[in-house]
Amino acid sequence: MNYQAEYEKWLASPALSPEHRAELEAAAGNDAEIRDRFYAPLAFGTAGLRGILGMGTNRMNIYVVRQATQGIANHICSLGEDEKKRGVAIAYDPRHHSREFAEGAACVLAAAGITAYIFDDIRPTPELSFAVRYLNCIAGINITASHNPAQYNGYKAYWSDGAQLPTAQSDKISAIIDTVDIFTGVKYVSFEDGVASGLIRVIGREIDDIYLDYVMGLLYDTESVKEADLTVVFSPFHGAGYKLVPEVLKRMGVAKLICEPRQSIPDGAFPTVVSPNPGDIEGFADSIELAKENDADVIVGTDPDADRLAAVARDSDGEFRAISGNQLGCLLLEHVINVRREKGIMPEHPAVIKSIVSTDMARVIANANGIECFDVFTGFKNIAEKIASFEQDGSHEMIFGFEESNGYMSGTRCRDKDGVNAASLTVEMAARYKKRGMTLHDGLRELYEKYGCYRELTMGFVMPGVDGLEKMKALMASLHAEPPKAVGAYEVTEIIDYLSGVHTDARTGESEKLALSGSDVLCLRTKDGDSFVIRPSGTEPKIRCYIMTAAADARSADEKTAQFAAFAKELMV
Repeated sequence: MNYQAEYEKWLASPALSPEHRAELEAAAGNDAEIRDRFYAPLAFGTAGLRGILGMGTNRMNIYVVRQATQGIANHICSLGEDEKKRGVAIAYDPRHHSREFAEGAACVLAAAGITAYIFDDIRPTPELSFAVRYLNCIAGINITASHNPAQYNGYKAYWSDGAQLPTAQSDKISAIIDTVDIFTGVKYVSFEDGVASGLIRVIGREIDDIYLDYVMGLLYDTESVKEADLTVVFSPFHGAGYKLVPEVLKRMGVAKLICEPRQSIPDGAFPTVVSPNPGDIEGFADSIELAKENDADVIVGTDPDADRLAAVARDSDGEFRAISGNQLGCLLLEHVINVRREKGIMPEHPAVIKSIVSTDMARVIANANGIECFDVFTGFKNIAEKIASFEQDGSHEMIFGFEESNGYMSGTRCRDKDGVNAASLTVEMAARYKKRGMTLHDGLRELYEKYGCYRELTMGFVMPGVDGLEKMKALMASLHAEPPKAVGAYEVTEIIDYLSGVHTDARTGESEKLALSGSDVLCLRTKDGDSFVIRPSGTEPKIRCYIMTAAADARSADEKTAQFAAFAKELMV
C-alpha cells in the first residue's frame, strides 16, 4: 500500500467528517506519522481487528468498521436468502466509540437487507457468542479491544457456531473486504431508518435471563456456596461484567458480595487502572483494600469485555496474592473433575482442551484422572473448532477448556472464553476449599504436592510501529531458520516448529510431522520436559515468550524459570 497516496485519498474524500479531516490535516508533513496510520490496513488476527483509535487504514475508526462489515455483508449475501434472513448479533463494550461502531455495523447490515440484532447496552463477549447460537444467527460482531489499553478498540467477528472466525474463513472474508472501497464501496442506512424497517432489532434483558440460566446450569455445588458463608469482592475493571457477574453470584447464594465501587462504573478511559487487564495485580489495589477491610475469602475480576477472569486470594501469611492464569486453570480443572465425579455426570469420553502455550500441568492433571488433553493454537476459536470436531465425530465431550491468558470455559453453548462462567465457577470452588479450612493458594499447594511443582511465566516485549513489525518478523525468521541449541544452561533436546509443522529431535536430527502447523510459533524443549515458547502476538505489537518449567521442589523450579527468563531477555537485545 502506498501510504502517502492513501493519506491523500482520505483527505480528498467527501465522506470524511470535518473533525476527522482535521485530525489527518494535523499530520501533514509528518512522514512517520502518515506512514504509521496508512502503511497497511488492519487485518484479522487471533481476535479479529484491533488497533489504536484514530483516522487511517491502520487505525480503528467508523470507516474501517463499515468497510469490514460491508465485507461480511457481501459474503453473507453471496450465501443466499436463507442465510441473510438469519441475521447478525451485535454487542459492544464501554470503550470509546464502541456504541458508535456497533450502530455503524448495524446500519451497514440493514442496508444489505440483513437483520441486525443489537444489544441495548454493553454486554459481555461470551453473551454475544451465546446470543449468536440462541438466535440462530449466521454471524456475530462484537466491538471490543478486550484488555488492551484505553486508546485501543477492536472488532471481533463470529460465525454461526458462536465462535470467532476460523483462520481459513477470516482469510476469505479479509479478501472480500479488500475489494470494498472504504468510502465508495460501503452502503448504510441511518440507525433510525433501520429500526423503523425492522432490519435493526434491539435486544437485551430477554437474552440476559437465558444466558444466566445457562451459566447457573454449569455449576455443580451451589449448596457449598451457601454453607461456606462466603465474602467475595468483585471488580469488572470498568467493563461489561458490571451487571451480570454480580447477578449470577447473588443467584448462587454468596453471603456477602462487595463490588468495588469506582471500577463498577463503566468507563472506556479506565481511570482507576494503568491497564484494564485483570491479569495485572496492580489493577486490584482498591479491591484488595476492600477485601482486607471485610475479611473477604476471594477477589475476582473480569476484563472490559468480561471474557477473561482473574482471581486473588489470601496466602499462608494472610496477604492477598494473585493466582496466575495457568494456576487458576489447573485449580478449575481439578474442581470440575472432582465435582463432576461426585455428581455422577462425567461423560464417557471427557476431554480437556488447552492452548499450546498453556501449562503442561493441565495435561498431567487430566491424564492422572484418565482424561485426554488436547492442544490447540492460541485463540479460543481454536478451542471452539475442537469442540465442533468432537460433536461431528462423537469422539469426546469437552469438560473444560482454557488459555493461560485468563480465559476459561466449562460449557459448550458459548463458544468463547467466558468470564461470567469462570467467575461463578471460581467462587463455587473457593467455597468448597473454605469448607475444608483452605484458601485457593492452599489448594494450589495441594495440587503441587499431588502432581509436581510447576512454574509458568509469560513475558511480553513491545515492538510498536512499522519498525517493530519488521523486527518481529526478522527475529522469528531467524529463530525458525536456526533454533537455539540451549536455553540458558539447559540443552534443547526437542524443537517443535508450529510454522512448518515439524517436530525435530535436536540430538539425532530425526523429525516428524505435527498435527498442528501454519502458526508462527516455536517451542524449545529441554530434557527435563521444560518448554520455552516464542510467538508474535496476534492482537498487540508484541513478541510473547512462554516459560513452563517443573521440578521436585519450588526452589529448583524457580531457579530454572529465572534462567529461562534471562534467556528471553537476551533474545530481544
